[in-house]
Amino acid sequence: MKVDFVVYPDHGRAFTADATYWPDDTPKPIVIFAHGFKGFKDWGHFNLLATYFAEQGFVFLKFNFAYNGTTVEDASDMHDMEAFGQNNFSLELDDMQALIELLHTDNPPIQKKELDLSRIYLIGHSRGGGAVILKAAEEPRVKAVATWSAVSDYDSRWDELQMEQWKESGVQYVLNGRTGQQMPLYYQLVEDYYQNQHRLDIPTVIKKMQQPLLLLHGEQDETLPVQMAHDLKSWKPDAELHLIPEANHSFGGQHPYPEQELPEAARAAANLSIAFFRKHA
Repeated sequence: MKVDFVVYPDHGRAFTADATYWPDDTPKPIVIFAHGFKGFKDWGHFNLLATYFAEQGFVFLKFNFAYNGTTVEDASDMHDMEAFGQNNFSLELDDMQALIELLHTDNPPIQKKELDLSRIYLIGHSRGGGAVILKAAEEPRVKAVATWSAVSDYDSRWDELQMEQWKESGVQYVLNGRTGQQMPLYYQLVEDYYQNQHRLDIPTVIKKMQQPLLLLHGEQDETLPVQMAHDLKSWKPDAELHLIPEANHSFGGQHPYPEQELPEAARAAANLSIAFFRKHA
């Protein structure tokens, strides 16, 4: 069963989400999946991933960050570039908080008897991997976390020249190689980061994180170096680190994804995550 719903965070911009599970009137552990930069909840093989986790007895929730460029009216791809440019890391944490709070209301989008709220797990891919680490550090109701090719920080790739130009013009653009879109990033992203650095500095915050952490990274990652996984491990030595030999940054996925089965690398990451969550039930 797949249930689509809308979440209304305090910042005012609603976002879409969905839950995939096999209803059997018994409480099931919950996985919340956070997509990465230039990603969205229905990208590539993510729907297959949801079904795979549901078959293993989880409620799998995935969602669009409110400012990822999708809209409630059309969540099929990123087309609201003004919203994309206004996204920032604080907003992403607020979105995840709104979703967690919704699960704890009297009227969650899934029947309460299907949810085991004592077992909420987070998975984050790429930039979403950084977000789930930060969210777990401030949300004790999260039981454990798995990151898939996560960023190890948000600011190390902002070089000085780029920053000066960015601040002066107020905007820089990144190319979406898939669609050809020039995607704006407004300087408010930087301002928000420095205003909330106590909340957003991954190397510092990860040391405060109490939950078990699984770090997965593809050895063939063409986007984020494997060193980032080693850095995260160095800051949280009790984390488990697994490098997946044949995995690239998207764990074999692409958009659109024409196959009916998960990519082999994504299945490997899913199996490692499932085993980790079961170990920390």
